Amino acid sequence: MVCLVTGASRGLGRAVAVEFGRNGHKVVVHYKDRKDEAEQVAALLRKAMIARADVRESVDVKSLVDKVIQKWGMIDVLVNNAGITKESLFIKTTEKDFDDVIDTNLKGLFQVTREVARFMMKRKKGHIINISSYAGLAGKQGLAAYSASKAGIIGFTKTAAKELSRYNIMVNAVLPGFMMTGMGFDATVKARETALKESLVKEFSKPENTAGFICYLAGQSGITGQVFNLDSRII
Repeated sequence: MVCLVTGASRGLGRAVAVEFGRNGHKVVVHYKDRKDEAEQVAALLRKAMIARADVRESVDVKSLVDKVIQKWGMIDVLVNNAGITKESLFIKTTEKDFDDVIDTNLKGLFQVTREVARFMMKRKKGHIINISSYAGLAGKQGLAAYSASKAGIIGFTKTAAKELSRYNIMVNAVLPGFMMTGMGFDATVKARETALKESLVKEFSKPENTAGFICYLAGQSGITGQVFNLDSRII
């Protein structure tokens, strides 16, 4: 399979790219700013290419997908992982910060999915996996824009699943849980302590476990429109 992973230069995206590569798949390591880190990820894989794009920009997204199609002729799996967060109470959140988060996390996901789906529809097969969050279900104090974007991803996932099912394209969402990756390290000490306290197993989620599940899900058929919770804080 050819697997496109957005935001794959570090964190969960890196773990997902490595897991797909470990299972013998071709991997597109997408990045926006961290070219060196993307190259390091690609170096771990047998069949990989790196590709830069700002997912907020439709021209960039089209160029990214065209390059993959030109090189490998198809995209079997899309993992929409690229995302950012900016922490502040909503009353103090600037319009620019709100737009940046929504444009990257939700609009960017929409644009990449739209471009990739066009090719999947022609082949009448494919799997799209969107990374959402606990914040998208329950909201999170200090993360209004992030929570809104992740809630939007769940709604978009369900709609896309309904629209693409006739083409045998599966669309699902995964809620990974609080991980000590980039966003986890950037979170406040209080946020990390709260996440650990709320966990039933008293552990942070592990990127490798989530990556393993995503890789497994990508190989399944007949499962679509679902939101898979891997966060031990949600029961």
